[in-house]
Amino acid sequence: MKIAVLPGDGIGPDIMKQALRVLKILKNDGLPIEWETGAIGGAGYDEAGDPLPSATVTLTKQADAVLLGAVGGPKYDSLPRAMRPEQGLLRIRKELGLFANLRPAVVFPELAAASSLKSELVEGLDLMILRELTGDIYFGQPRGRRQTESGEDEGFDTMKYSVSEIERIARVAFNIAEQRNHKLCSVDKANVLDTSILWREVVTNLAQEYPSVELTHMYVDNAAMQLVREPKQFDVILTGNIFGDILSDEASMLTGSIGMLPSASMDVNRKGLYEPIHGSAPDIAGKNVANPLATILSVAMMLRYTFNETEASERVEGAVKTVLGKGLRTADIYQDSTQRVGTQEMGDAVIQAM
Repeated sequence: MKIAVLPGDGIGPDIMKQALRVLKILKNDGLPIEWETGAIGGAGYDEAGDPLPSATVTLTKQADAVLLGAVGGPKYDSLPRAMRPEQGLLRIRKELGLFANLRPAVVFPELAAASSLKSELVEGLDLMILRELTGDIYFGQPRGRRQTESGEDEGFDTMKYSVSEIERIARVAFNIAEQRNHKLCSVDKANVLDTSILWREVVTNLAQEYPSVELTHMYVDNAAMQLVREPKQFDVILTGNIFGDILSDEASMLTGSIGMLPSASMDVNRKGLYEPIHGSAPDIAGKNVANPLATILSVAMMLRYTFNETEASERVEGAVKTVLGKGLRTADIYQDSTQRVGTQEMGDAVIQAM
């Protein structure tokens, strides 16, 4: 059970430190895990002049799972696009063949009041957004900038999906729906995009192989609205790369804070890259402010989905629930009548609860 640990940029090292403390407890208690650290994003550029150094590629390919902190920061905004930290993340997904991104949005009872929506809209919320990761407009070619006939500069990108790419991610979604509540909503923009028309056709045809799953379709603009109007109508949402990028961040705010949400990006063999969905927040890096719980819950997802260590996963999740039940909160989820703590103190509490 070998893990490649990539702290990354901004608050990445801060939150990864707490996640590694959790792994050390599990290792000391007999779980046969080991890990090695590598650089990615801005840290990779600083170290090797590349947001995804070749040594990191080798490390991650030799590992059974990858645990990532966060990438990015304004100090790198002036770099050529290919050298920016976010390119390291896009490239590692491609290198490892990670095509399925699992983003749960679960509202802990103690945090229902922290949601930006009324408590009754989000209490008991438990949905999964499945986002395709390696295609769509983020990777489509051709792309770039050019001059029009009138001499004006324009930028252009290409949105595209093949039948096999759609089928691959849709099968994962149908399988997850079968394991949950047998409801799947496929999100597209088939009223204006040819890519989405094909997406809807392929998903609809594949549904015949999963008769126990109730399949519905929804345009992405309506889905964005319904997520804040009546989020509990959803169980599993299937969508492409760019729509999933946006909807998953929207869904995260239903939970009260993006500092609470882990994610998993999987290949066909259940090897995964696990990371919190929040960004690198360089403005609070090193200030003992960041919420480490999403990274710690990413460890729990890794134990569950890649290593099939359900008991260890539930132990980590249970520790997080215990800490929240005691009223401990980092700044992003703090409310009156709760106790504000820092990154280190939250890590201490999780360790104690294990």
